[in-house]
Amino acid sequence: MELNKLHQLFLNSSGISTDTRNISADSIFFALKGANFNGNEFAKDAISKGAKLAVIDEEQYAINADYILVENVLHCLHQLASFHRSHLNCPVLGITGTNGKTTTKELINAVLAQKYDVVCTQGNLNNHIGVPLTVLSADLKTEFLIVEMGANHQNEIKLLSEIADINYGIITNIGKAHLEGFGSVEGVTKTKKELYDYIKKHSGTLFINKEDKLLQSISTTINKVEYLTDEHNDGSPFASVKCFDKIITSKLIGSYNCTNIQAAISIGLYFDVSFEDIKSAIENYTPQNNRSQLESTIKGNSLIIDYYNANPTSMIKAIESFYSIKSAKKLFILGDMLELGEVSIHEHQKIIDELSETQSEAILIGTEFGKCSHSFPHFTDIYEAQKWIKEKSFNDYFILLKGSRGIKLEELKDLL
Repeated sequence: MELNKLHQLFLNSSGISTDTRNISADSIFFALKGANFNGNEFAKDAISKGAKLAVIDEEQYAINADYILVENVLHCLHQLASFHRSHLNCPVLGITGTNGKTTTKELINAVLAQKYDVVCTQGNLNNHIGVPLTVLSADLKTEFLIVEMGANHQNEIKLLSEIADINYGIITNIGKAHLEGFGSVEGVTKTKKELYDYIKKHSGTLFINKEDKLLQSISTTINKVEYLTDEHNDGSPFASVKCFDKIITSKLIGSYNCTNIQAAISIGLYFDVSFEDIKSAIENYTPQNNRSQLESTIKGNSLIIDYYNANPTSMIKAIESFYSIKSAKKLFILGDMLELGEVSIHEHQKIIDELSETQSEAILIGTEFGKCSHSFPHFTDIYEAQKWIKEKSFNDYFILLKGSRGIKLEELKDLL
């Protein structure tokens, strides 16, 4: 089928569906494949649940005219998104980075929404499927499109930048994450730089932290808007910055979020959002999805919940920020950092060494921490930790919960 004809069918539909568990009436179902599933096998089910059409790539499933046979469903989704993007007349901002990209995206969205009709990536749908779906969720009335882009291997950011045809870009930072896929920090840098390369090639504009020497070094000869972070530190757990002699205090936990806030301020000002609206948007933004959240418990504890993900860079920043909070009783609960490959033990030992310098109470959870040298209470998994915590009495503590999602630190929350 010709792309323009498919695009017209898309415009006349209710949108794209990729999962038969939540089919929208009159949507177009794309029968994507994964390691353990074949979407073609669910095409008939999608039609029966209300999808008006199903895009498939295996001929035996083409029962009637409700089924559109293509060579490759994923490639077709990418092509449709790119074609749709060419019909959008709005700025498209691409966001990537090792840490903080989702929080930065949400802050920028909150700021720009004060003035524009904004569409942005939902949750963390930032991969080769999520990005085209984000582009396709915009319509001709959209005034600003924000696209978060994640990656765990090289050339992924390049592909996503092409699909979304970004003309503005920001890399929050570059650090140690997904080293199994990238091989090294140099590999991470090369991949993140793909966003800069696309911006340069298409004469776009970057937003860049002026104090980040690495980002500055890979962004020469590119049009850029620089911003500085003027952190306001009063001992509070909440991140706050000073701008135009006024203090903006967020609901985000951790001073490491100050650069994310400043990025949102810079982008808001560039696109003519008033400072008062920017301040209001940032101060009213409430973090979600287990990132930089503060919760109180019936035991009088204050939990800093940051267990959506973890890597060496974010872990060090979290430790430093938590240590600076004014509180007589603090407890670190740290879980393994996953996907670090052959440098895993080395990086976990560095975290332990950093933690030891704080001379604070701490417990460690996970097999990787168990391979290191330390004297902290250690548990192989979350279930061992639960038994130990039940026997203790933690009351009126500030507690940091930080680790990779696979460790399941959320299982401890009700015990604290």
